[in-house]
Order: sequence, then C-alpha cells, then structure tokens
Amino acid sequence: MTQTGADALARILAENGIDTCFANPGTTEMHLLAALGREPRLDLKLCLFEGVATGAADGYARMSGKPAAVLLHLGPGFANGMANLHNAKKAATPVLNIVGEHATYHLAHDAPLTADIEGMAQTVSGAVATPQTADEVAAATAEMIAQVQTGMVGTLVVPNDAAWSETENTSATPAPVEKPSFDTTCLKKAADALAKPGALLLIGAPHISSRMAQLAHAIGAATGCTVRAEAAVARMARGGDTPALVRIPFHVDFATEALKDIETAVLVGSRPPVAFFAYPGRPSHLLPEAANTIPLCDPAADAETALQALAEAVGAQPAEPPQHPSIPTPETQAPIDAETLGQTVAALLPDQAIVVDESVTNGAHLFALCGHGPAHDWINNRGGSIGYSMPVAVGAATACPDRKVLCITGDGSAYYTLQALWTMARERLDVTVLILANRKYSILANETSKIGAGAPSDRTNPLMSLEDPAPDWVKLAEGQGVSACAAATAGELNAALQKALSKPGPSLIEVRM
Repeated sequence: MTQTGADALARILAENGIDTCFANPGTTEMHLLAALGREPRLDLKLCLFEGVATGAADGYARMSGKPAAVLLHLGPGFANGMANLHNAKKAATPVLNIVGEHATYHLAHDAPLTADIEGMAQTVSGAVATPQTADEVAAATAEMIAQVQTGMVGTLVVPNDAAWSETENTSATPAPVEKPSFDTTCLKKAADALAKPGALLLIGAPHISSRMAQLAHAIGAATGCTVRAEAAVARMARGGDTPALVRIPFHVDFATEALKDIETAVLVGSRPPVAFFAYPGRPSHLLPEAANTIPLCDPAADAETALQALAEAVGAQPAEPPQHPSIPTPETQAPIDAETLGQTVAALLPDQAIVVDESVTNGAHLFALCGHGPAHDWINNRGGSIGYSMPVAVGAATACPDRKVLCITGDGSAYYTLQALWTMARERLDVTVLILANRKYSILANETSKIGAGAPSDRTNPLMSLEDPAPDWVKLAEGQGVSACAAATAGELNAALQKALSKPGPSLIEVRM
C-alpha cells in the first residue's frame, strides 16, 4: 500500500506508545485524520472546542505518564487551544500538538486562514518543527516525540502537501530520553541546612508521588524543618497512607506570613515561590529577602530519588502511616459554603479517585479535608488560565477508566470550556462534575481591592456577575447529554453526590452556594 507523510506520522506515533489523540480537525487535516484512522493502535476522541482537546491531552498525560496527541486546524484552531497549552507548559506535561498547515505552495497566496502558526506555537511549546516535504515527516515526528518525553509541549506543523504526498521514509526512532539527576554536589549542604533553625523543605515536580510525601515527612521529622509543597502541583498523591502535605498559601499576604521566618529553603523539584501577581506594596518573592535557596533538583529531574538521598543524608527513618482525623459531618439543612462543601466531598471521596480542582474561592477547605480521606490523586492548575478542569477531567478519565474522576469547578471557569461535557457524554466517561454556582467571579471582587483598584462599583460589578441571566447548569448539562441535578443544602449535596458516584458515566451537580 502506498504510504504518505500522514501515514508515516501515524505509524511513528503508535510505534512509540502514543495511543490517544484528542482532535478538532478541519480541511487541512483530512489526510492526517484519514491516516490516524487507518492506524489501529490509535484511539481518536472528538472535542467540540480546541481548548477541550488541548486540556484533555494534558489530563491524559498527567495520569498516564506518557504523551497524548492533539490534532488542530491551522493557526486559528491552535489559537483556540492555547490557554490550556499554557497550563500544560507550566505543568511540564508531555503534549504533542499536530497542526495542519496550508500546502507549501498555497501559503504565498495569503488565504483567509493563513497565520503564523510557528510564532504562536513558540509561546506555549518547548519545541516547534515544520517538515517541508513528506520525506521529512517521519524524522520530524520522531524528534518531536523525543522532545516532549522530557516533559514539555511540542508542536509539529504539517503542511497539507507534506501530509498527502507519497514517501518511502516511514520509519524513524526517537532519541532515548534520560531523566536528569539531582545536584549531588548540593546534597551535604542541603542536609546541613535543614538541621538548622529557619529551614524549609519545598517540594514540587510534575508529580508528587506518595513516596515523595512520605520521604519529605520523614525528613521534616528528623530535622525539625518546615515542609511545604508548592501552591499548585500538577499531580499529587494524597490520602490513605500518604502524609498530608501543607501547600504554600495562594494569597500573597498569607504566603509571606507563613514564610516570614524562613532563612534557608531547600528546593526539590520546585522553584523559589513567587506571588501570582504583582500587588502594590507587596513583594514578588514570597521568601524573606535575606533567605538563601539551595536547588537540589529542578522540576524535570528525578525528585523522588533526590528526596531518598536527602533522607539518607539526614538519617530520616520511615514514619508510621498517618492517623487521619475524622471528617466532620455538616447539618443536613446547612447551606452549602466552602466548609460544608469540603466536608461533604471529603466524606464521600471514593478510594483511588482523581480530583481535578478548579474550585477557586470556594475550595478553601477541600484540599485539607480530602487529604484525610482515602487514597486519591489531586490535580491542580499550574498555569492559572481558567477553564482547564473539565477538559483535564476528560483526559484523566480517558487515561484511567477504572477510577472515579471528580471535577470541582467554579461556574465562571466552567463556562470557558463547557463543550467538555459533550465529550464526556459521547465517550461515557466516569466523571462527576460539581459546578460551584455562586453566579459571579468572586475572586475578582476579592482581588480588586487587594491590588489597590478600590471596591467594586455599580459600573464594575456587572463585569464580575453571572446574574441576569443566571445560568442553569442542569439544563446546560442535559443539553450536552449529561445527567444533572441541583443541590442547595448540605443534605441535598450529600444525596446527589452519593447517587452520582454510585453509577458509571458522567453526571453534573449544580452546587448552589
């Protein structure tokens, strides 16, 4: 059978373990789509918006540990997916974008959809390549796979004629990828520093495993140092036998207060903490100005091995499994607020669940309380671009079909990518979505005074409100094919969540707060 550039691309993806592609294709991707469809080792998932496709690839890779592919249509299609590619980049998630391009000879005519795809891609990608002929596609695909496996977003731009033209170059092997080690020269310095007053062990990395949390806890017990996780970690094992890790607070005032006595910070898979935004009269760096930092390993390195070596250096002994406190039960008729939400979710969290958290202002109690529940994985947004949680939940459920996925998101955030509900319904994904419906962008009301812009006014309040009209998430979900209900009290939420988690497939609960 005649092989095209598109066939070579599909074959090399499959031969290197990339088995899932989230797609929103157009005319320039039809040869690519046909070739991907001919490859039996590839599973294709349609997403109705490009931001859902890119977010789903992010979630899939975070939970599977291997790259997912995305198929996008030209520059405008790529632009629609950029926000969640930004999040994937910040999370060091391996995502391989395949973007169709006009045929090389057609570009000179500046057709309506012509755009600088490479220029856009460079802002959210660690590697970008555009093979000019079918003969170049195989090698470019293999090289891109090698690049993304180091923990980055990669974008392969494929001109239409490179996709449809025949080629004999259908094989190529990605260069082997070796994970970087930690800085052994810093080990003794880090161990000595942690034994002194004012020491902080700050851990991060794309995935804080249960073993990493146990080692960090043991190091803290052996040295007396403060142990913290970064404010947002791409994936974190929690609950069960995993010690609960305290995160650096999100808000700049709380963070600087929590870190005010730190003299030395040992960084394992983390970076020096900085404020999310600049605020008048407040620092950008969250550590005290005089504090020293010792970077034992960067986020791309093997942080678990680094922590093991550090534990041995300080003589840390394995700790007993944690004794988690019981989770309070809210009154049945209590209104749903941040506290009762956290108590209800933590009490009902299934064993080995995957929680995708975009709760924003209403999630104050969720993280801490769920840490005392059964073993689960917690996914956070490293990049801060909202509308990530439902697409990431799509990817996580695709990667782990035997695990319950709980997506907790504010109503404002959910509106950005509500098309993810349709993909959940089509693929019958086991995702329960909690829409925290306070019908406003609460975080903006909080931030406007903190940043020195004054209190919200009659003129600015409407730009932070989702009232008039108030969204009906039950109808929105049902219109996408997802069963849904609403809850306004702690008792109603308890009953609705129990029902949703007791059956397979997608469900949505509008949590009226």
